[in-house]
Amino acid sequence: MSLTRRMHIVPDLDKEKFMETALKIAFATTDMETVNQHFGSAKSFAVYAVDRDNAHLLEAAQFGELSQDGNDDKLSVKLDLLSGCAAVYCQAVGGSAINQLIARNIQPVKVHEGSRIKDLIVDLQNEINAGPSSWLAKAINQHKGPNPERFNQMEDEGWDE
Repeated sequence: MSLTRRMHIVPDLDKEKFMETALKIAFATTDMETVNQHFGSAKSFAVYAVDRDNAHLLEAAQFGELSQDGNDDKLSVKLDLLSGCAAVYCQAVGGSAINQLIARNIQPVKVHEGSRIKDLIVDLQNEINAGPSSWLAKAINQHKGPNPERFNQMEDEGWDE
């Protein structure tokens, strides 16, 4: 199985600051509008950057024809594509794939077939603003960089080298 087509959206300068706080979220989709694929046999993914108020498409990727045959080797290309993602939304995902996703700090999220991507993004943003669930709070903490003020705070507390 191979990646057959991949399109990256180049961010403009205004989006660079946005990308510092945004989470990468992937959706298993064939139409770029709904989640309609099983993770293991997904023909394509749409990857978005999502923060409290905004969402931007980062890339779309397509794969060759796949079946749900239990062959875990086909997952490596998908897992590599999803590197850096906090979550992947799909209509189903197998146990082995769940283990591999979790090992890479990617939360699999099962949704009903036909769930609209834009609605899922709004739901995610609402959750961020209302107080994230445990997996989302963990993802936010893992994907944000270290506090640049941490050394100043240590010095204020009296730390010496």
